[in-house]
Amino acid sequence: MPRMISVDPTSGKVGDVLTVTGENLEKTHVAEVFLTDGKNDLKVPVTEQGATTLKFRIPPNVKPGRFALMILTAGKDPKYIEQPVKVTVESAEPKPEEARPAQPKPEEAKPQP
Repeated sequence: MPRMISVDPTSGKVGDVLTVTGENLEKTHVAEVFLTDGKNDLKVPVTEQGATTLKFRIPPNVKPGRFALMILTAGKDPKYIEQPVKVTVESAEPKPEEARPAQPKPEEAKPQP
């Protein structure tokens, strides 16, 4: 039975690749990987897959928030299994204070007499 134990890093932005460690994560056991918030499931592209590690990319159509990882098992009787591993997707937009350089205040910009 596939089991995810941890993810590193625990948060990322769209396009970032995260590494999951666990057991039985190879393609013969895990067919697909999803981010789920309990209502919406979003398939993620798997970039590397082995018995104890799996790497996936945060897809462009995901909204910022906290998600659990969920797998679809491979084989004759596939099942969706939510994993006890959480990921936080961060906003890709810069914060307002980072978006523009600090402007001097008008009274600081004037030369002093």
